[in-house]
Amino acid sequence: MVRMENVTKVYDSSGTVALDSISLDIEEGEFVFLMGPSGSGKTTIVKLITGEIKANSGKVIVNDFDLTKIRRGKLPKMRRTLGVVFQDYRLIEDMTVYDNVAFAMRVVGAPGREIAKRVPYVLDLVGLEGRERRLPRELSGGEQQRVAIARALVNSPRMIIADEPTGNLDPVRSLELMLLLEKINEMGTTVVVVTHEKDLVDALGRRVITIDNGKVMSDGMDGVYSYEIE
Repeated sequence: MVRMENVTKVYDSSGTVALDSISLDIEEGEFVFLMGPSGSGKTTIVKLITGEIKANSGKVIVNDFDLTKIRRGKLPKMRRTLGVVFQDYRLIEDMTVYDNVAFAMRVVGAPGREIAKRVPYVLDLVGLEGRERRLPRELSGGEQQRVAIARALVNSPRMIIADEPTGNLDPVRSLELMLLLEKINEMGTTVVVVTHEKDLVDALGRRVITIDNGKVMSDGMDGVYSYEIE
């Protein structure tokens, strides 16, 4: 769950007003697209949700953690409720598929027995059964992105945030990836996808929150605010 109330974020280094008194809610179990042109404020919203930055004013609540007041020592606990998928995958090149995913569990101190049980299950879920021992360079772009999704999913987060996850994929692979995220959502995980691909968004028919100039321009199932992609 995400709740933002009258959130303003100004970057001190440039004086840029990235978000201007923005309010939005994402409920538990939703599948939501976050859209907008470059510089609209999408990335700032993601950074606020993950606790990378703090708002200048307003309230930000993520999975029952009040990030306006949270102590630095509590941030790791909050972040364990999230799984983040990046456009550039961020896989460890000299680790196998299995070890890339298992690494996320080792970081949080999961026991070996649990890792041995959970990792194969998640790899099967994302369609990578049989590729456990391959290195990232031996995979296609779509397969690498599935590894990134498996890694985000392996610690059973309440929410997955996918930041431009289809940016390096062709239309067919992009749709396959979205259908995988829908499947994960149907299992109970909240999914937030940051994208500018309107055709893909239209094909899914999900809720769309459109951001521009640091404000919410539209929010609903059937209308995407029109903008020019820079």
